[in-house]
Amino acid sequence: MKLRSLKASFAQHRLLGGAFVLALTQFGASLMGLVRDNALNRTFPGLDTVDVYIASFRPGDLFFQITIMAGLSTVLVPLLARYKAHDRHDDTSALLSSVIAVGSLAFGLLALVLAIFFPWIAPGLVGFRGEALDLYILFGRLALLSNFLFVFGNALGQYLITVQRYWVYGLTPILYTLGTVLGTLFLTPVYGQVAPMIGTVAGAVVYVLIRLLGALHAGFRPRGMLWHPDLRRMGWLMLPRMVALGALQLELLVFDALASHLPAGAVTINANARNFQSVVVGVVGIALAQSAFPLLSAAAARREFDRFRTYLRKGVGMIVVLTILGALVLVAAGPIAARLVHLQSVLPIFWTALACYALSIPFESVNHLLLRSYYSLHRTTTPAIFNVLNGVIAIVVSWVFLPVVGVYSLAIGFTIGQIVQLIGLGVMLPRALANGT
Repeated sequence: MKLRSLKASFAQHRLLGGAFVLALTQFGASLMGLVRDNALNRTFPGLDTVDVYIASFRPGDLFFQITIMAGLSTVLVPLLARYKAHDRHDDTSALLSSVIAVGSLAFGLLALVLAIFFPWIAPGLVGFRGEALDLYILFGRLALLSNFLFVFGNALGQYLITVQRYWVYGLTPILYTLGTVLGTLFLTPVYGQVAPMIGTVAGAVVYVLIRLLGALHAGFRPRGMLWHPDLRRMGWLMLPRMVALGALQLELLVFDALASHLPAGAVTINANARNFQSVVVGVVGIALAQSAFPLLSAAAARREFDRFRTYLRKGVGMIVVLTILGALVLVAAGPIAARLVHLQSVLPIFWTALACYALSIPFESVNHLLLRSYYSLHRTTTPAIFNVLNGVIAIVVSWVFLPVVGVYSLAIGFTIGQIVQLIGLGVMLPRALANGT
């Protein structure tokens, strides 16, 4: 009986089981990310090409997060969960089909305009010049194509979360990153500096196709429809989140812009340190938050707020303990981390940046769960306010301390912004729950 009970607890439709699946696949994605970083840094040891590759994703990501993920990551899962809770499967497919159609049209037009005018916009975004700037423009345009494919992939991903098909959801990012790795290793002799981006776009295609097959297998039935009545509600609810995600992506864009004015390699060092930090955040914070999201949404839809609070308390407790331990291990493993991504030549700088980012791990991880708690209650304004405050503080602190501590200022600003956001969200959540009851 105990073995049966343990297996039931770890089923992917339960909080612990779903978190385990997402943590395992997130760890796999993070590990593949390290393989990608190693391949890039080893293939282009001067790090100037890697700087351009990393920075080129920021403009497209900014618009993608504002126009698409603002709705998908906050509003879509609760709406789909509402239909699922009442076994309205036809409405689930209709809403998802409409979101995909409208999202692809909206972002497709925006991406096309940005791609056309990117040569005139790019010089104001980064400190690259000459051949590096030309490569940045080419990479930026290809990154927009990758983002367009993600409109489909991420919409389908929200459906997979709602129906708790976490294996397909979690494995696809690994395959996406594998595309970049294979492109870097095998296509560079033929296509040179463009090879990693070719692999990235190919990985995005695989990402979409596998999620589509997974969604179809789980019960999604595509509809040829453009408009759904829930889109109006989604539009109003996503407006605050658009501002919030815009602030976050602007923060990342500014970080790369600031680092691009430092000696070559600064963008890469900062990004790689942040990538290692995100391993712990992803494996613990995001995995638990994603696993709790449909459960919180269903509890809120049924107005079972005692159960809602129970899920939240369990999630926060597990996140705090595990992320503190993870942060300590990460700092201790700094030299190993540097070898994994082929940055031994800049170990002192990389290790210090990694330690600064490690401080943010518990705060950012809890923030992921708190944000989804608000979204489950269909509250998006308060999270948006504190997301923007987080971004503003991170940018200001980084800009002020850049002349003093160089690349470390980015991690310091990032950590202070996360702390402020956590305090604000934590203080205001009881009021949101009281209004919900």
